[in-house]
Amino acid sequence: MDEVHEGVCETHIGGRSLASKILRAGYYWPTLQQDCMHKVQHCDYCQRHAPVIHNPVEQLHSSEGLKKKLEDSKGEWAELIPEVLWSYNTTEQSSTKEIPFRLMYGCDAMLPVEISLQSPRTASVNEDDNIENRRTELDLVKENQNKSTLQQLAAKRAIAWKYNKKLKPRTFLEGDLILRKIEDVQKPPGHGKLSTNWEGPFRICKVIGKGAYKIQTLDGTILPNNWNISSLKLYYS
Repeated sequence: MDEVHEGVCETHIGGRSLASKILRAGYYWPTLQQDCMHKVQHCDYCQRHAPVIHNPVEQLHSSEGLKKKLEDSKGEWAELIPEVLWSYNTTEQSSTKEIPFRLMYGCDAMLPVEISLQSPRTASVNEDDNIENRRTELDLVKENQNKSTLQQLAAKRAIAWKYNKKLKPRTFLEGDLILRKIEDVQKPPGHGKLSTNWEGPFRICKVIGKGAYKIQTLDGTILPNNWNISSLKLYYS
């Protein structure tokens, strides 16, 4: 457990991912999950560099920990890229329920701990069976990639459904007074952080549909182009 968590690659992954990686390497004991959770909770490095994530399950699988590790390393981040990529490519991703290395090559990566401490697949290797099994794995690579794609699409739809469920539709009517967002390309030189990001008021002169509107100034001058509702908000005098 120590070797996988903080050994040669210093992955420092979450408890559930740690248990999953150890299990895939061929090791098991009854308190595996509990011990991995305890290991992460009492790891000084993990506690110092833990990302602020309110959902504990998300924290176990999230790549935010790897991102945080790179951010904290400042100018030395380039030296950490190999171990960060290794950790990412050998850890199950929550969006696909798959391991990037396995999706690419059709099999799990050989972890350093399997060489130093031995595992079932390194201790009992049969060359003939290994070649046959490898051919089967390569035949299934495309199928596993397709399944992973569908899993990712399902996860995205679930997130979108949850977001849209709480979303309140917003529309404007002709004659409504609104403010227009100042896009970055429209900001004049010297536009500071404390400057306003909205300008107006303007008036809705035509509802085009699907969130698009024609707007005009208060003196009746119609502005060119259509404006999306994401760039507009109600003006309260």
